[in-house]
Amino acid sequence: MLKLVKLEWKKNNITKYTRCALITSLAMLLFILLTAKELEAQETVEMYGENMLIAGVDLFNNIAFIIFTCVMLSAFSVSPYQNKTIYLMFSYPIKRRKIMAAQILAVWSFNFLSLVLSKLFSYCVLLLTKTATAGSIPLGHYEFYLNILIGSAAIVSISFLSLFVGLRLKSSKAAIVTGVIIACFTQGNIGSYTLSHNLPFYCSLLLLSFAAVFLSVYSVETKDVL
Repeated sequence: MLKLVKLEWKKNNITKYTRCALITSLAMLLFILLTAKELEAQETVEMYGENMLIAGVDLFNNIAFIIFTCVMLSAFSVSPYQNKTIYLMFSYPIKRRKIMAAQILAVWSFNFLSLVLSKLFSYCVLLLTKTATAGSIPLGHYEFYLNILIGSAAIVSISFLSLFVGLRLKSSKAAIVTGVIIACFTQGNIGSYTLSHNLPFYCSLLLLSFAAVFLSVYSVETKDVL
């Protein structure tokens, strides 16, 4: 499976996505720094401390990598159906399910690692720039890193709802639009109401995501690609 994952990375030019992920992380960091400076100017950050900074890092990075994951899914898994190049892939002496699983694992592992590193990078820069109350971010507590790992895994996994939509419609655009909708629902807010910390909502989305991935992989052996 690892060889297939590496093959998918090579075939889709993972270097290009690495550069894009780095640029995305830097762009999100810029937004975070600007937001932190604005909060400092308004003295709002003193009221909420590191919780506001952590919320900002999570918000910007989660939105960015939900969409980034969906873009990669559209390129790795949906585009071959849309462009009919899936015929060539399915001509390999390998089970279709294994090929699809390799694509999914290639996208999931890349984005999970990228999201974790992006968040850690943001926190480190906030400390180095001596942003107000950044020194109180609990970088020395293992629960802090555990929350980053679990949260990043959940965000990337939820993004795979777009895979089912994209494959169903055989449309890369549909997969990306689904990613934008997921980002709005999971990270957006209406007034003071938000679903970003609603555990039942996230659990429901995770279950739907697992079901979507299972259906996408399970049916690929017998599904007509026409």
